[in-house]
Amino acid sequence: MYKKLPEQIKRIAEKKESLFRKDPFAQPLKTHKLTGSLEGLYAFSLDYAYRIIFEFADSDTVYFHAIGNHDIYT
Repeated sequence: MYKKLPEQIKRIAEKKESLFRKDPFAQPLKTHKLTGSLEGLYAFSLDYAYRIIFEFADSDTVYFHAIGNHDIYT
């Protein structure tokens, strides 16, 4: 999924991922819990259209599941 992103979004994703490593709930990320079929997962924003879906495996491990626009929620 990452390889198919526009270069500009890849650069944003790298910056946001760096911020995420410091604080997964930093305000600029707009991290939020997901509901419905994605309950138990979280997402954070790259920009207005793009998101990363992830889960906390434990206190030291996070799995990124998807990156893309709002279509990744379906």
